[in-house]
Amino acid sequence: MKFSAAFTSLCLAAVAVALPAEKRADSSTSAAPTVTDILNYALTLEHLENAFYAEGIKNFTHLSFIEAGLPGFAAGRFSEIAQHEATHVQFLAGALGESATQACNYNFPVTDAKSFAQVSYLLENVGTSAYSGAAQYLSGGTLTAAATILAVEARHSAWVNSAVLKANPWNGAFDTPLDLNQVYTLASGLITSCPSSNPTLPVKAFPALTFGSDMTAGKATTVSFNGSDASSADGTYVGFISGMNTTIVPVQNGQVTIPDGLMGVVYAVATSSESMTSDNVTLAGPAFLSFDFGPNGKPIGHWLL
Repeated sequence: MKFSAAFTSLCLAAVAVALPAEKRADSSTSAAPTVTDILNYALTLEHLENAFYAEGIKNFTHLSFIEAGLPGFAAGRFSEIAQHEATHVQFLAGALGESATQACNYNFPVTDAKSFAQVSYLLENVGTSAYSGAAQYLSGGTLTAAATILAVEARHSAWVNSAVLKANPWNGAFDTPLDLNQVYTLASGLITSCPSSNPTLPVKAFPALTFGSDMTAGKATTVSFNGSDASSADGTYVGFISGMNTTIVPVQNGQVTIPDGLMGVVYAVATSSESMTSDNVTLAGPAFLSFDFGPNGKPIGHWLL
């Protein structure tokens, strides 16, 4: 473990050096987040994951997973993931020092071992997308440190969906980067309250985007946001983001037709534009959708959270 300790020390040193300068990724964009902002953003997500796994490993045993039709060995592996997330929190909090944000209170939609595994899959995917999207704001040793966490989040995601949920271990040739607001929107739905002393992050949460239960490709399903009925979404669009591709379809009669060919994790965003899903035209979302597929590439089911 000497190498591990040495590497961690080097990464912490690199992060610590970057923090005081408060460098921004693009000097021409005054609103760009600082390194401290990005690390606290990452720590916010790691606190959430840490709390989720700490709660889960207390509630679900080897037998819990078997009773849910899942492999019993998952309990031990989830305990290992819990240790990883606790280490991520310790690492980022150590780098930030007194500037570190604190854990919040959370409410996870978990009722049994299967829903625990599904929420785990959501969190690991969102974590991977978060680090991918935030990489543009980092450089040098700080970027390297973030990349080492990103890689572990991606490994977690692949293991959960393949070994535990018996579906695809990946989405495609490219993963999906999300911006700060998109990630925070997904995380905020699980956060109930935070310490008032926590630093303010340069992020905002969009309203929740909800769909009907039938997400079969080629079929229409209801869509709504802002707590209104589905018909009020008419005249808007929904962008389905997967990897480096986005498919945008119109909302008609309170419904949207699910595009053909969606595979793996897809993030859906309600937008006022027929060609973009950027924050300035986002109305709601993202929503997390999973279009599972088998080793032959054919769909084997879908679910959403």
